[in-house]
Amino acid sequence: MDNPLSDSDTLTFGGAEAIVIDVGGHTLGHIAFYFPEEKTAFVGDSLFSLGCGRMFEGTAPQFWSSLKRLRDLPDDTIIYCAHEYTESNARYAMSVEPGNELLVKRVEEIKAKRSRGEPTVPSLLGEEKLTNPFLRGDISDEIKSNVGATSDDDDATIFLKIRQGKDNFRG
Repeated sequence: MDNPLSDSDTLTFGGAEAIVIDVGGHTLGHIAFYFPEEKTAFVGDSLFSLGCGRMFEGTAPQFWSSLKRLRDLPDDTIIYCAHEYTESNARYAMSVEPGNELLVKRVEEIKAKRSRGEPTVPSLLGEEKLTNPFLRGDISDEIKSNVGATSDDDDATIFLKIRQGKDNFRG
């Protein structure tokens, strides 16, 4: 690597300006590229459609902070993640927030797309904010209840419980 990058650095790529976002948690030093003019973010393994990456090297507080940084981007940001895990993520999301009508509708759309062999990536951040359990642990009482969170748990601990639930999910 010739030019190490850090959070908030900017670089020009193909004529477009990108802002570097530290999204450590999946791995240490994991970064995302946000292109504000193009309303696009390349997030690697930090955030997936209806999911997020496993924690291999990072900590729950670190990963939760990373996801919040991504969640703070505008709703119309197009999210390009590294893998097509949406169907599996949808099954887990439904297990922790089955009362979310927007999630139920989205899962039906995902099933239809995949049955036609269509991709579900990229996704729209505004839709992720409304349906992705890893972005909703601090705001959804249903998720908190279904992952066994208590009133004493801080947001990073709630995130950890959601992540551990997905790690052990067999649905």
